[in-house]
This record gives sequence, C-alpha cells and structure tokens, in this order.
Amino acid sequence: MTQKTPLVSPSTIFRDLVAGLVVFLVALPLCLGIALASGADLFSGLISGVVGGLVVAVISGSHTSVSGPAAGLTAIVAAQIAVLGSFEAFLLSVAIAGLIQIGFGVARGGALSAFFPSSVIKGLLVAIGIILILKQVPHVFGHDADPEGDMAFFQPDGENTFSELLTVVAGNIHLGAMVIGLLSVAFLVVWDRIAVLKKSLVPAPLVVVLLGVGLSIGFSGRGENWSIGTSHLVQIPVAESLSEFVGFLRLPDFSQLLNPAVYIGAITIAVVASLETLLNLEAVDKIDPAKRNSPPSRELIAQGCGNLVCGMIGGLPVTSVIVRGSVNVGSGGKTKLAAIFHGALILLSIALLPSVLNMIPLSALAAILLVTGFKLASPSIFKQMWNGGRHQFLPFIITVVAIVMTDLLIGIMVGLCISVLFILSSNLRRPIRRIVETHLGGDLMHIELANQVSFLNRAAIDRILNEAKPGTQLLVDASESDFIDPDVLSLIREFKDDVAPARGISVSLKGFAKQYKLEDEVQFADYSSRELQDQMTADQVLDILRAGNQRFVDGKRLNRDLGRQVNATAAGQSPLAAVLSCIDSRVPAELIFDVGVGDIFSARVAGNVVGTKSLGSLEYAVGVAGVKLLVVLGHTRCGAVTSSVELISTGQNAMSATGCQHLQAIVDEIAPSMPEFRSLSIDSLTPTEVEALVDDVARRNVQHTADQILSRSEVIRSAVAQGRAKVVGAMYDVRSGKIEFLKNGDDHESRMKVSGTNGVVHDGRR
Repeated sequence: MTQKTPLVSPSTIFRDLVAGLVVFLVALPLCLGIALASGADLFSGLISGVVGGLVVAVISGSHTSVSGPAAGLTAIVAAQIAVLGSFEAFLLSVAIAGLIQIGFGVARGGALSAFFPSSVIKGLLVAIGIILILKQVPHVFGHDADPEGDMAFFQPDGENTFSELLTVVAGNIHLGAMVIGLLSVAFLVVWDRIAVLKKSLVPAPLVVVLLGVGLSIGFSGRGENWSIGTSHLVQIPVAESLSEFVGFLRLPDFSQLLNPAVYIGAITIAVVASLETLLNLEAVDKIDPAKRNSPPSRELIAQGCGNLVCGMIGGLPVTSVIVRGSVNVGSGGKTKLAAIFHGALILLSIALLPSVLNMIPLSALAAILLVTGFKLASPSIFKQMWNGGRHQFLPFIITVVAIVMTDLLIGIMVGLCISVLFILSSNLRRPIRRIVETHLGGDLMHIELANQVSFLNRAAIDRILNEAKPGTQLLVDASESDFIDPDVLSLIREFKDDVAPARGISVSLKGFAKQYKLEDEVQFADYSSRELQDQMTADQVLDILRAGNQRFVDGKRLNRDLGRQVNATAAGQSPLAAVLSCIDSRVPAELIFDVGVGDIFSARVAGNVVGTKSLGSLEYAVGVAGVKLLVVLGHTRCGAVTSSVELISTGQNAMSATGCQHLQAIVDEIAPSMPEFRSLSIDSLTPTEVEALVDDVARRNVQHTADQILSRSEVIRSAVAQGRAKVVGAMYDVRSGKIEFLKNGDDHESRMKVSGTNGVVHDGRR
C-alpha cells in the first residue's frame, strides 16, 4: 500500500511548488516536441500536459510520478492518425482507450507491475538517462533542429541519435545558445557540490532558467551568432483572444463509432500506455528518497480518466513519464501537489503568459535534462548490476542498449523478453533440488520438486531420473509443490511403476497432493533402527555426520518428515551416535549435523566437560543403547572456556567472582587444558590474541574430555578396545558452521606457544 502523505503540509508545500515550477519549465518544450514528432497540432501536446497535472495527478495515488504526453507513443500516435484519416477520429480512439484503462484498473490489472524484473526497471532508468544525455547535447550547443521531445533513436528529420551528435562536432551550433547551455551545466554541477547551496530552498534549475533568460536578453542585438532567435526558444502557441484559445480545443468524431479501426487503435493505445505507465511508475518509485510504493491499479484508473478527458478535448494520450518524474524527484518534490501545480502552470501559461515563457532558451532547459540524465545513468548502477551476476546484468544492459538504439517501448519489450528467457533457462536447469545423502540404509538421492513444476521442467526431471544407476534409492519429494503439470506427473508415475523396477531402482514418494493420485510410499529407513544400528560401523556413522554438517554449511539441509520419524521411533530408540556438546545456544547438535528424530543422543553441559552424571549418560548410550560413535563437541568463542580462562589467569574463585556456587566444578574440569597459561596476564593481550587463546584452550579441552571419558569409564574403554565404538573430538566454528573432527594427538600439537618471559601469545604469524 502507498504511504499516506498530506497533500498540503507546511514542511513540504514550498518544495512541492518549486518542484512543480521546475517540472513545468521542463515539460513545456517536451509537450510541444512530442506533439510535433507525433504529427499532431502543438496545442494538443500542451493539453495533455494540463490533463496530466490537473486530472491524472489528482486521482493518482503516486506522490512523485508526473504524467503527460509520452515520447514512447509518438510512433503509435502518428500511425493511428494516418490509419484513421483524421485527428478527430484519433481522439475518439484515445477516449475509448481511457475507458479500457479504467476497466484495467477496476479489474486490478496493476498487479502486473509486480512481475516486472528489477533489472528491466533499472535498465529503463539508465537508458532514459543515457538518452537524455545524448539527445540534449545538441540542444545544449544550440542545435535545435530536432524536436525537443523526440526520444526515439531514429528521428523524424532523418537523423538518428548519434548522427545528430555529429552535427555538433561539425560545428552546427549557435554560439549564444551554447554559452547559455554550458554555463547552465557548469552551474548545476557546482551547485550540487556546495552543501549550503544544495540544501537551500531555492532550486538550482529555477536559477538556471532565470540565468538563461537574463543572458538571452543580454545577447540580443549582438549579431546573429549571439542573439537567441525564436528557433532556440520555447515556442508556445499564442492566442490573441479567448475565442481563439477555445478554438484550439478539438472534439472527437463520434460518427466513427462504428469504425472497427477506431477500436483497434483504442486497444493498442490502452495496452501500450498501460504498460509504459506501470513501468515508469515502478521506476519513479525506485528513485523516490522516501521509498514509497504507488498503487498501480489506481494509477491505471487515473491514466484512464486522463485519456478519456484528452480524447474529449483534443489532447494526445498521456502516460506516467519517467523524465518528468525524475526531474520532480531531483527538484525536491515530496507530494503530488508538485504534479498538480505543474499542470496548473501549463494552463495559466498558455492562457495568460505565453509571450513571457517564449523567452526561455531551450539550451537552459536542455542543461537541466542533461544533468538529470547523468544522475539517472550513474556508474554506480552499472557496478551494482555487474556485481549481481550475469542473470541481473545481461537483462539490464540489453534493456539499456535496446531502448537507446530503438525506442522506449521496443526496448522495454526486448528487456522483458530477455528476462523471461533467463527465468525459463534457470527454471529448466534447476527445476528441482537434488541432494545425495549418505543415509543409514545406503546412499539416498533426494529430489525435491519446486513450488511450481511446469511442462517446461519435464525434460530436466526426465534427465535426472534417467541418470540414476541400478541399485539407487530415490526419494521424490513434492512437499513444497503447489502445482505439478500433468505431463510431469505422468513421467514420475511411469518411471516409478515401469522404468525403475526394470533397472533395479527403488523410488519413494512423499508430499504429493491427493488429486495427483500418487500415494506417499517410503521404501527406505529414514530413522535409526536396531537393524541399521547393528550394520553400521563407527567410521560410517562419522561419514554420515560429516556429510550432514556439510549440508548444513551449504544451506542444503534435508526436508525431513519429522512426523513420520516421531511415529516410527515412539516404540523405541536405536541412535547411531552420542554427542557431548556445550550448552551454547549456537550449537544445536541435531541441526548442525542435519540428523533426524532418533538418530543421536544429545548431552549438553557448559564447556562440554564430563562429570559423574554426564559420564553415566554416555555409558548408557554406549553400553546399553549400543551407539557406535561418541563425539565430544567443543566450539570456538566458547563462553564457559572464556570465563574459565579469565578466572584461572587471575586466580579468582568462581563463587566469589560470579556468585554461582556450582560453577567452580566446570572451571576445575577445564583447568587441566591450560597449565602453561595459568600465569598469563590476560589483560595484556589484544582481543584477537584472547580469542585465539580461548579457541586453543577449547580445543585442548575437547581432547582432555575425550581422554577423561576413556580413562574414567571401563564400559566405554572396553567398547572402544573391542571395536564396537569410537570416541572422537570435534570443534564447531560458530562463524562458518563448519565442524572439524580432531585427530588423536591434536591436543599435543597446539598452534599456540606461550613465551615464558613476557607472557605474550604467539600464533605463528607474529
């Protein structure tokens, strides 16, 4: 939903009025240029500017978008006028297009905007910036042969964007207009670099316009090369009387209501104008400093009302226009009052002040648009998209090139098509998540289907199923799937019932909805049973834990049916391993080993030390329950070890230092792991050295605990001697999630060495 911002507020009204004034000054030549490029009367472009401000902006929910005649529609407008044979018949198409757009909005058609890829939106912004730069350079130098509002690559005068630039190189410039243009650009750049000026209430574009008018007056009478003639100034049609002004308005030709071409034109205008509006709306929202979201369906209704009015009084079709919106945001516009004010100013100017506004040099306005273009096409956006990878950068850069080399609509459609191709390509390559688990009953390949599985995924799924070798166990998991195409269901059903049995492949199914008529069928043990426990060796269990931790680190934890495991283990338990870990909240054993219900015993005590009660639990696990592997799991940045190091190094008692009467027992168990550190002055160490010391003591403590288990428990020592069990130490890195299993003797190969003379810790790098 859009954020509600008051239309008139003491904190925003001045900024809005100033921004509206700047947008008005920029919009005037654009309205005229677009009308000229479309082959329509100049006044029709001005009418659209008025409607964009006084009709569309009032109804719209956007705070920053500004509507008016669209450069992207010039080719369509020119073509429709030619097809229909008269401008009045074309106006009827525009009015009907407005009604169609209102219908789009009422039907919530604005939801389509949610599917526009961000790479295309950013490509649109950058492309408009580049076009503004390329198109305005000739105008800045006083070459005004090309209409100001033309944004297409191929221009009505037979030139294109780049050939027009060559006219400047060839010297086809006007000296007076060039001086105004270059001074205006320099003024805008310097203004933005001076903090006091940039934060002032007076906007730089307004000062530039006033400067341009002043210089234009000063250059008059100084010869042809300096005097700013009519062709280099804004040219608003001047009405000599009210009746002449009213005569500029045109009515639609209702006699063409039965002409099918009128409706074809209306549908064309409605669809294209709606698409351009939604894209521009998304783009303007992205550059809004307040990051507000505009309601797209309401915007379609507003645009529809605007086009209905334009069709009834002689205006060109309107859309949300990114150039005007960008200038509005850049000038500090906060609410839609700026857009409304810009429309009111256009109306007043063409009615009361056309002669005054016709004094503004086009080169001054071109400077404003040129600097706006540089802001839109910032190099930082290119860097950001490049860092996003080729799936972001390629649609982005292709959209930019396509818009610059053709026109707005064609470029956007090319960008959307490229984005869709990338999405389809990604979906074809990765319609599923495939994970091979070293499972209790052997290797198991998990095939987890995506949320939406279409016929486009059939080939990839067929390939994966056929890659399975004889003897493979497959689990096809549809737990996360909302839709599966019938062709894919048929493929899975045929493979399970016919192909897999013939090849000696076991296929299990899970999570398929009832309407798919594929019942859940699990043909492997996904929990630890007594039979599997008896078959496993300690090294095999260790491999399972290693593989589980690797899945945890890679973000590929298995999607387990925990409810089924709960039911299966309700009658008894036969875990494969027992883990003695720390109580630290960052070290949940079942998660970091990616095991299921009933797979491990988990004993937790601060500092992973062993006492009478914890040793009894471990003896039960090995001697009674028959686990094959006992893991002592320490971890980096251990709080219990840190506290013990601090207490031991300062000679304090845990009770006196913390008030915890039973904590000293844990400190005493950790103390043997730091004999040479007892006299160390921990206050003299840097934080990095303290962390290295704590991690080293934690590692030693793991091995010490493992040794204590073997030395203090006859049951466990006997099981290890007979090869029925194994005791290993491990260190969990709380930063990476990786578990390192320690080799025997790692406690004797400490990386830390302590100098006996100065108590400084060395880690081999100092």
